[in-house]
Amino acid sequence: MTADRLVLHDLLPAELRRSWVVDGTCPDLDLYSLFRARQIADLHRTAVIDAKGKLCYTALDRKVRCLATGLRELGIGPGDVVGVQLPNNRFAVIADLALAALGAMALPFPVGRGVLEAECLLRRAEAVAVIAATEHREFRHAADLSRLAKALPALRHVVAAGPGSAPAPEGTILLSGLLRSDPSGFVPARPDPDSAARILVSSGSEAEPKMIAYSHNALAGGRGNFLASLIPDRTPPSCLFLVPLASAFGSNGTAVTLARHGGTLVLLDHFTPEGAIEAVREHRPTHILGVPTMVRMMLERLDGTGEELPAPTALVLGGAPLDETTAAAAAEAFGCPVVNLYGSADGVNCHTGLGSTVPPTDGTGVVAGHPDPRVAEIRIADPQTHEPLPDGAVGEIISRGPMTPLCYVGAPDLDARYRTPDGWVRTGDLGYLDSDSVLHVVGRLKDIVIRGGANISPAEVERALTAHPQIRDVACVGIPDPLMGERLAACVVPRAGQHPTLASLGEHLTRHGLERRKHPERLLLITELPLTAAGKPDRTALRERLAEVPLAQAG
Repeated sequence: MTADRLVLHDLLPAELRRSWVVDGTCPDLDLYSLFRARQIADLHRTAVIDAKGKLCYTALDRKVRCLATGLRELGIGPGDVVGVQLPNNRFAVIADLALAALGAMALPFPVGRGVLEAECLLRRAEAVAVIAATEHREFRHAADLSRLAKALPALRHVVAAGPGSAPAPEGTILLSGLLRSDPSGFVPARPDPDSAARILVSSGSEAEPKMIAYSHNALAGGRGNFLASLIPDRTPPSCLFLVPLASAFGSNGTAVTLARHGGTLVLLDHFTPEGAIEAVREHRPTHILGVPTMVRMMLERLDGTGEELPAPTALVLGGAPLDETTAAAAAEAFGCPVVNLYGSADGVNCHTGLGSTVPPTDGTGVVAGHPDPRVAEIRIADPQTHEPLPDGAVGEIISRGPMTPLCYVGAPDLDARYRTPDGWVRTGDLGYLDSDSVLHVVGRLKDIVIRGGANISPAEVERALTAHPQIRDVACVGIPDPLMGERLAACVVPRAGQHPTLASLGEHLTRHGLERRKHPERLLLITELPLTAAGKPDRTALRERLAEVPLAQAG
């Protein structure tokens, strides 16, 4: 083992991990072996549809072996960490599978993430290489990362992914050249299925992004069982990913849709509502995976057109709270069950399933659903003692199961803070389990605005405002205030031709039973919610916008 290789520890008891293999919950195969079995079973099935067209399983496997051969010749092997900063296209999938075939760990992070954050991730993970886009929209990630290389002693190679005729940025190696390697002698590694395959990145509430190590079994087994519950006839799914494959939500792409279920990935290199609608029309996916904000944008484009889209099996929405208004409108427009997915990179998953077209509600919003022990068991615990609480009692949501990650990467302080001694993941979310074992999420331990000593949940206010007839989308954030400490601001995307005011928002919230202290005190009208690289509302950007706008203009 080289001196710069990352060492990871599994915080779950080994006998518990093995019990999920023994009972068939996890497949006990590495991701490339699973993919290879799918390829052999259906040689010419379409694996990927992207801007370049269709790629079948056999053609994809050849490219995977070519890249794995080229990377191995660069000295990359088992246990090495390789960063991947690519848009949603076939090259991101090829990189995922090639690294799995080498027994290396993929560290994907979305395009658009800044160079300082990329440097932080690569340094802390001790990455030996990174594969990055030469050019994607306004970004030049490969060149930016090449300039960083001297400051990262472990980083030996920057691989640039771009058009085959384009010159390599200085100090980089062209991906197109590696893809011309001769794969005839390639023999894949056979890593332990309980060893790390992928490092997920979560912005969370920390100053630096959190990195969480997942094993082959946790991805294909735990996360794979989540998608399996949404495939009623076991037919290989066709999944349109509106979120980046490099996000935690996107980890249901290569490892789950392809390797576990032998399905098809439908990919857009960046999200636009028009492009997403066209992909639904043309490719007729069985599953669409996105965040509520993306679907609200699509609904606005569809509004009044009378167009009927080909109905998928499920529209799966996660990454941000889902409100009743969006859920009902989406179910009608897409003609399928809307699945509310509660989950995180840290290791929690719960969803509402296919049993109802519009997910159930509890008076305060959409419920999180029934926990599935084949994915993740969920308990409610006292935030201080971690002791279990009875049904109906509000406490911290904790999770443990087949999808539970190994540990945080290079952050023993996070392991101590967010993992209990017996391996349960502390989510930092507040909720309760009712008498029917349905999970209800009511807020976050940290995600509160403290106004004059009173706690306000932005999520609660957002849920109520999404039902306002003049509002298409909304995000609430806390802004500093010299008198009250913080005040609540509502950043609103109005419906076409509408001009909501702070007064109308207050009247609406009063009718919905929210006391005056929870009403927003500033209003920012915007044309679209800014999204992070992972596709979630960018609250930091909204706070910056509010700081730039004079009080009178912001409302």
